[in-house]
Amino acid sequence: MHSRTLALAAAWGLMACARQVPTSAPSSAAPSTAPRAIQLLVDTPPRETEALEKVREDVEVDATEGERTPRVVTTGQTPLLRLEGSRARLYGDAKATLGISVDNFLLLEVLDARGKVVRHAVVGFTEGVHMGKEQVDSVGRRAFTFEPGEVDVTELLPESEPFQVRATALDYWGVGRVSDVYLVLAPAGRASDDDLRGQ
Repeated sequence: MHSRTLALAAAWGLMACARQVPTSAPSSAAPSTAPRAIQLLVDTPPRETEALEKVREDVEVDATEGERTPRVVTTGQTPLLRLEGSRARLYGDAKATLGISVDNFLLLEVLDARGKVVRHAVVGFTEGVHMGKEQVDSVGRRAFTFEPGEVDVTELLPESEPFQVRATALDYWGVGRVSDVYLVLAPAGRASDDDLRGQ
């Protein structure tokens, strides 16, 4: 009788241990730290400026050569996104290993959840760019090519509100083209690793 009681107690003990395993497993609700990559523009091979039929009438360039009203190489737009504490940078691929190139420049427009443009900036090789009476700010240096993640657009984006980013590659002289362009949202800690690599 005594040995049967011990065996029964041991069996109950094993069952109790077995029940505790799932409760000690890690929770799957932990926030993801993986970067999010969203393609903005698809690689577009070079075309003569005159062959680009669509123009961006609301944009004017202080061009010493070429046309003051730039022509559209290509355009693209993200779905609704949230920054959620991430840094937002431009890359030439989804793995965030390649840089980008554009001739002449990108017009970046930030839209709110209703589709209204709330901010804009330009990236690339251009002189002054105007929309109406406003001069559009440049992000980064004046160049045709940029290193991976060199162009940081975090400051253009709202911290807590949903947004979309529309990118338009524009050209006003010679040949227009653009590489693949991805918007990569990565936790701030990952972004600082990139900064250290450049030192």
